[in-house]
Amino acid sequence: MLDAGFFQRWMAAAAAAVDREADRLTDLDSTIGDADHGANMRRGFAAVTAALEAEPQPTPGAVLLVAGRRLVSTVGGASGPLYGTLLRRAGKALGDAAEVTPQALAEALGAGVAAVAQLGGAAAGDKTMLDALEPGVDALGRGGDFAVAARAAAEGAAATVPMLARKGRASYLGERSVGHQDPGATSSALLFAALEEVAA
Repeated sequence: MLDAGFFQRWMAAAAAAVDREADRLTDLDSTIGDADHGANMRRGFAAVTAALEAEPQPTPGAVLLVAGRRLVSTVGGASGPLYGTLLRRAGKALGDAAEVTPQALAEALGAGVAAVAQLGGAAAGDKTMLDALEPGVDALGRGGDFAVAARAAAEGAAATVPMLARKGRASYLGERSVGHQDPGATSSALLFAALEEVAA
């Protein structure tokens, strides 16, 4: 069972992963985006960590709700609303339970992913964060194994390289978006890598 402490450690590990990978995320974004994804995500997750350290939350759902709100208010561009929607919707799905199973987390994240798809008007294969989120959530839902989910999300992010971007800033480039890994999918995979790290 996963309690609020686990979720707070997950958000802290995600913040550390984003901080480590911020330059890489910005490099990816400089090719097919606005060259600010790494800096924006670093700022957002630092704010999440600060908020949760200042006021620890009593339930897994509450942790994700706070994290989502902080990302919306501190991350620029489209990433703030999209990541914020993912975590807030997942937090709402978890409700007030003091502890949740990995399967319940997978279902909650699935609700978050559906909300992201609706907000962005995107689907798997469009070269967006969904290309990492969907396989990660699907893998977690099938067996509750965080390592398998992290691997699936990372493979999903890598699979965006040959894709033609059909949504987001990269879609403006047309054929020039082919051959580059999507920064949003890359940062989404970091969420699953952090989940695996905390569960180890």
